[in-house]
Amino acid sequence: MNIKQLVDVDLEPLWREDIDHKLAIRHSLLFSMVDGVETAIIENSSIAEALNHFSKLKLSYQLCMVDIESFDRLKNKFLEIQSGSDFDDISATSEELIEVESDLLAFIQNAQDLLSSEESAPIIKLVNSLFFQAIKKGASDIHIEIGERKGEVRLRIDGALKKHIDLEKNIIALVVNRIKVISNLDISEKRIPQDGRTQITIAGKTLDVRISILPTYYGERVVMRILMQSENIPTLAELGFKKELTDQFYRLLNHSHGMILVTGPTGSGKSTTLHSFLQHIATPDKNIITVEDPVEYNAENINQIQVNSKVGLTFSSGLRSILRQDPDVIMVGEIRDSETAEIALQSALTGHLLLSTLHTNDATSSLTRLMDMGIADYLLSSALLGVLAQRLTRQLCKSCKEPKPLSPMVIEELNISIEKTYYGAVGCKECDFTGYKGRQAVGELFVLDDEVKEMLKKGLNDHEIRELMKRRGMSTISDKLIGMMEAGDTSYEEALRVGLMER
Repeated sequence: MNIKQLVDVDLEPLWREDIDHKLAIRHSLLFSMVDGVETAIIENSSIAEALNHFSKLKLSYQLCMVDIESFDRLKNKFLEIQSGSDFDDISATSEELIEVESDLLAFIQNAQDLLSSEESAPIIKLVNSLFFQAIKKGASDIHIEIGERKGEVRLRIDGALKKHIDLEKNIIALVVNRIKVISNLDISEKRIPQDGRTQITIAGKTLDVRISILPTYYGERVVMRILMQSENIPTLAELGFKKELTDQFYRLLNHSHGMILVTGPTGSGKSTTLHSFLQHIATPDKNIITVEDPVEYNAENINQIQVNSKVGLTFSSGLRSILRQDPDVIMVGEIRDSETAEIALQSALTGHLLLSTLHTNDATSSLTRLMDMGIADYLLSSALLGVLAQRLTRQLCKSCKEPKPLSPMVIEELNISIEKTYYGAVGCKECDFTGYKGRQAVGELFVLDDEVKEMLKKGLNDHEIRELMKRRGMSTISDKLIGMMEAGDTSYEEALRVGLMER
């Protein structure tokens, strides 16, 4: 048998669909093009096993023996392709994904000896697989946590954390190191928190990932936020708000100057809504600049500034600099202090459209929040156009939701119809046994019209203004949640979690 010999070569994988490459790799047999000829690649220490498997394949390829370093280089490339292609064929049903998780655990068991460093092919494959499974399940965050005896991976899906797999402590340490490598963080530093960012390509999809590493009592824990690209930013219609609310957004966004605020707790979708607003108004004749912490959506048609407090680039200093850049529209990630609030309000008064977020529970309480920051009520009535308070509500899985009667006490307290059928969460393969699939934005929009400005002049507080607005027909978040319950879109428990009692 004529076997060609090569030393210190960097070969490219020859991937053929008619060859079971997983099995071939297990028998130390790889494939490549050498001088334009299809070639089976082997190495000396496993020659017998490789030739035995090659004889069963009945391929008319030439044989080539390479040194162990060249072989390992090629093998790593094959393993990286395999970690993508293995999952490409998986349909998105939960059952098959659960099988993949068990396959991953089996892979970890079988590869224990190979899991030696953050640069080894099995660890690369393991980390890639975790990313891929998170994307398949629609996760927004990956949590890698470590305890006294073992670690675990949890995924945040539709706003709720769900356990994914358990991992041994030594493997968790290697996974954390691998994540540090791909995000250019210091592997040797384990005593202080580290923040990084990376871009990964898995199964043909390129993703931005924000990484936060925190030292805990038992070791380092990692949270990775999977960031969306600009093409994935939903339009205002896709956010899930009711049509009458969306029409009001359009009217507000037509203003050439003034301030529009989006409020709500952490994780309520404020940034997504703001970016949807920006995409709606972004045209070639507008100069749009944002200052964010962090930049969550990488949008091509707007100029984005990342806050960096280490070098003194704060929201307020960034906003001051933006005003010298001749902007038409400004977006400030969050109004956190009186200085930022003051500059934001002044820029809204001087001919700019300014969008920002605040942490308040409802739309009207943003008035008190801004006044607490030292903003005079007459300035507010001049500059503020409207405030949207929003929440993200999980929708019941259509495949498994079941009627669930509410107690007479709840029906009476909420003042809802006893005739309606209300539904509860069950859990099935379609929704990964959570009972919920997908989320919908619900919101209340408080527009500062002449009547509200008159109320502010009279010195009414936000609670009194809220009551008057409700009497005028303002639909609250609580009203929207009751509407979702009556339509069978969400459960009483989810509505309660989101803010049903905040009337």
